[in-house]
Amino acid sequence: MPAKIRCPTCGRPVAWTPQSPYRPFCSERCKLIDLGEWLTDGYRIPDPGNSPSDDPPPSEEQLPIH
Repeated sequence: MPAKIRCPTCGRPVAWTPQSPYRPFCSERCKLIDLGEWLTDGYRIPDPGNSPSDDPPPSEEQLPIH
């Protein structure tokens, strides 16, 4: 019996078999909805290294003039 997973977009069960060409999605529609979310920044991968302490010091050109 093939494993069944839930479609990440709609939650429908999907059999993990070669007969399911869009797996892990249930359909091409759900696959394209997911792709659209990535393309429009609906999904983001957090960047834990992007904290102020990790930024390089400013160059002289970036320093304010007093």
